[in-house]
Order: sequence, then structure tokens, then C-alpha cells
Amino acid sequence: MANSPTVNVGYEVLEQLPKEEHESPMLSLDKTKDREVLREFIGVHKALLSWKLDGLTIVLTYENGELVKAVTRGNGVVGEVITNNAKVFQNIPLKISYKGRLVLRGEAIITYSDFEKINESIEDVDARYKNPRNLCSGSVRQLNSEITAQRQVRFFAFSLVSAEEMDFDNSRECQFQWLKNQGFDVVTYRVVTGETLDEAMEYFESAVASNDFPSDGLVALYDDIAYGESLGRTAKFPRNAFAFKWADEMRETELLEMEWSPSRTGLINPVAIFKPVELEGTTVSRASVHNVSIVRELALGIGDKILVYKANMIIPQIAENITKSGTLEIPHSCPACGKEAKIRCENEVEALYCTNPNCAAKKIKAFTLFASRDAMNIDGLSEATLEKFIAKGFIHKFSDIFEIKKHREEIITMEGFGEKSFENLVDSIERAKETTLPKVLYSLGISNIGLANAKVICRYFGNDIERIRHADLEEISGIDTIGPVIAGNLVAYFKNEENNRNFSDLLACLHIKKEENVKEQTLAGLNFVITGSVEHFANRGEIKELIESLGGKVTGSVTGKTNYLINNDSASNSSKNKKAKELGIPILSEKEFLKLAGQN
Repeated sequence: MANSPTVNVGYEVLEQLPKEEHESPMLSLDKTKDREVLREFIGVHKALLSWKLDGLTIVLTYENGELVKAVTRGNGVVGEVITNNAKVFQNIPLKISYKGRLVLRGEAIITYSDFEKINESIEDVDARYKNPRNLCSGSVRQLNSEITAQRQVRFFAFSLVSAEEMDFDNSRECQFQWLKNQGFDVVTYRVVTGETLDEAMEYFESAVASNDFPSDGLVALYDDIAYGESLGRTAKFPRNAFAFKWADEMRETELLEMEWSPSRTGLINPVAIFKPVELEGTTVSRASVHNVSIVRELALGIGDKILVYKANMIIPQIAENITKSGTLEIPHSCPACGKEAKIRCENEVEALYCTNPNCAAKKIKAFTLFASRDAMNIDGLSEATLEKFIAKGFIHKFSDIFEIKKHREEIITMEGFGEKSFENLVDSIERAKETTLPKVLYSLGISNIGLANAKVICRYFGNDIERIRHADLEEISGIDTIGPVIAGNLVAYFKNEENNRNFSDLLACLHIKKEENVKEQTLAGLNFVITGSVEHFANRGEIKELIESLGGKVTGSVTGKTNYLINNDSASNSSKNKKAKELGIPILSEKEFLKLAGQN
């Protein structure tokens, strides 16, 4: 079938998406929320009024009847080449009957129903996507086309750029019909003039609420190709088309509280909590107010009647404060650490900041590392969840994570949480208590001590944590592969009294297993880089673990210090293969690596 991908498309994994300049710049459209402005633009001319789909704009190129290139809009001048991904979209024809060179533009989208199915399959609430557009953008730009194929991406053509030696009778509608005949899904449209605009608008306005696809307005395009092109363009917009944005849906509600949420930069963000209202098909109960200046400009106070809307039909915002009591107090202390908070004015904007350099909220990256897979491996404790817990004052130090059950009643009422997700998190935290000393040492986030170095240090000291805590610079520096910089960082960490107290509290929560059957260090002193797909192992992480267990190191890029590059496709033109060949570094298949490691 011409209108569906063939089953013979092979999946491909890339290291990065190549960038490419568009043949002609892709400009944004001028827009309005006023129907009369749109009517004035159309005037007496025949125009095509169509959905303005909310996804990711893609440019497709066909030659000799085959799809040869797909490029994202990017910044309008340069986009990313996503040809392999486009080939696994649900409805892009890989072959068409037309054999000349065809260039067309369209929107890649994910429907609401597919978006909900995909989100439901993600257990971690904070890892779920906020809207179909974000999911589509991430899906289209995947490095692994197999993932794209699973995301149910669809493409709708909205502009034919060029088709060699074709005559379209100077009509955009004729182009649309021709694209349909070639097997493309074309964006739904109605033919209008200024006089007939209202009838078409009524159709679109009644349909938008029940559509299964995301759209944020309409586009009017002159049907007369020559006339439209003769108008040229401004510096920002083409003059042959105009966008209409839906008027924002407003709801009145009551401000219940202002939550002050500290961040890693020290900025404490005000977040308005209000009585839930339905907006654009979803229930909304909170909105960021961004800074103190806006709080004061809106003259907010608890109990005030406010009007809320979704900016671009996505982001909840306060449009107006009807009451304007101005009674809201700006806090004088940080909710995460309790230390002094001060208002700073930068570029005439006032914002609230925590003055404590050791505020837990500022250490969010450290907590994220602590919970990561190679460290304590606490599934469900994402960076976003950690930020929420820290902002609420639940977490100040690592050991607090293992006592999170104390805050159960508050957590299960938080947005994105419930009984089930809380119990899953508690189960994951309980599992994390059973761990090894190298993982604990790595999880502390001591500069330059990765998991491989942590294993070397723990092995040297016989997994005796007290010996590690009290070791001096000279002894640690003498460990093979551990130099004075790493040794200095380790010694300095345990010389800090607060670090030691917090570490003791952490150890009291854990059951540390002894490493048994320590393998012979056959790869000691060797540096590896791993790339490409794997066959013998489940993933590249498994190869990394084996290398480190045998004393080797794994890095992310090929350098003069690399001893081996592991890649099953030694003939590929990947950047890592090229670099390895330039430097004369051997490229091993998995089978060859296993032989080198003595594992075959």
C-alpha cells in the first residue's frame, strides 16, 4: 500500500542526529485571536482554512518515487535529519507513483488516545509526558528508530514546496488533492472567502473539542499560488498565510494557598494552588506565578477570586485577580532548609532566593545521583519527585529518603501521586537498602569517584568502611589507578564533620553485602569505549559492569588513552569508529572482547 510504511523497514541506531540547512527558510506565521482580522486577511480571495496541528513540523523529500530524506523544522534555517525515524511513522508512504523530485512539509503528531496509552505504560508518574506535543518531539528525534516505531507517530501534509514538471493550475487545493492521490494524509481543510468564513469557523470550533489530535488553532492559506507568492514575506512571516489562535478558555476559581518551591539555583518559585477547574479538557489546580513581581502585580491573597487559563492551551496561568486583596505574605525563610530567604531585584524583576549555600534544594543533582541506577537504584525517585519532596521539607540528607514513609499522608495527596505510586516508591526504597559498599561510596557524589574507582578503593581496603573513612592521602594515592586528585577528594569528604554524621545516619539505614567471588582483574589498567548495538549482552550497561568487575574502565569518547573500542560493526562510519581508526585503536566485536576478557 502506498499510504503505509512497508514491513521491510530496518531499524537503525544512531549516535547523533545530523543537522542540515533547509533549501528555503521555514518562517513562522503571523497570527491573531480576532476572527475579523482573519476575515480581513482573506478578503475576497479563495483560501484554504485548515487545522493548525500541534506537533513537530517535518520536511520530506522524495526522488524516483522513494522517500530519501526527512528533516525537522529546527530553528527554521537548520533542522535535524530524521529519515530513518520518518520511515517508521504510521502513515508516511515510503514509495509513491510520482518519480520526479518532490519536497513537501507537514506536521508529525501523536493522537490524544495514543498519548494516554503510552503515558499509562510509564509507571513513574514524574517520567510521564506532559502533553502529546512533547511526546511527539521526543519520539521523532529518537536515535533509535525502533522506539519511534512504538510511539504511533502520524504525519499530515500541509504544504507542497516543489514538484518537478507538475502543473497544479495555480491552485493550492489542486496540490492538496494531488498529494492525497500520492498516498499522503493531508490536513483537513475548508474552502472559504471572507464572506463564507463564519460557517467554516463554526465547523472547526464544534469539532475541536472532540478531536483525537492536538491542534492550537487554524491556518488560512491563499489558494492562488502566484498571488500568494507575489506578496513576498516580512522579516519574520510569509504573507500568503495567516494563523488563527483559539481564544483562551477562562475559568473563575479561588486561590487556596501559595506554595513556595525552592530550586537548585536558590530561586524560590511561587506556585498558586486553587480550587480545581476544567480547562481545555483537563482538570487544573495549580499554576506557576514565576516571581514576586507578578505576585505583587496581581495583588494576590488567599481566598481571592481569580481567572485562570492555559497559555497555548497547555500551561496553566493566572489571567486576572478579581478580588485583588494583596494580603499574601512573602516568606522570610526557605521551605526546604528553614534558612533566611531574601528578595533580589534583577532587571527590574523581583524574585525570592534562599541565602543558604548548603540548602538541600541546591543539591538536587547530588540527590539525583544518589538515587540513580548505578548508585542506590531507587526506581520512581526521579529528579522531579526529589524536587517536590525537598521543596516540601521531607528530605534534607540522604538518610531521610529511607524514612519517607513518615510523610505518607501528605505525599499521597500530592499531584501525580496516589496510594499505588507511593507504595511502589516505598518498595523500591526498601530494596535499595540491600546494597554493596562500592555503590554506597559512589552514591555520595564525591568528585571524580565513579563506580569503577569506588570498586577499586573498596577492594583495596577489604570493603572495610572504617579503614576508608580514616585512610590518609598517601595510602589512597598509592592504590593502582587512584591518583592524588581522587585521593584528596576522598580524604577531604571524610574530614568534614557534617559529612561524617550524615554518612553514619545513612549506614544505619542500609544492609551492606560483602562482595563475594571477586574476579581476577584481567582488564586492570585498560580503558574501553562501547558503541553500537549489542547481541551477547542485554545492553551496553552489562558490558560496562563486566569490564569494571575485571578491573577495566569505560569512558564515553575515544581518545589517545583508549585501549579498545567495542563495536560489533567494525566497518561502520560512526564518529567513534573513525576516531579509533585514526588513532590506531583496535575495534573489537563482542566475541573478540569476551575472548580478551577470558570469558568465552
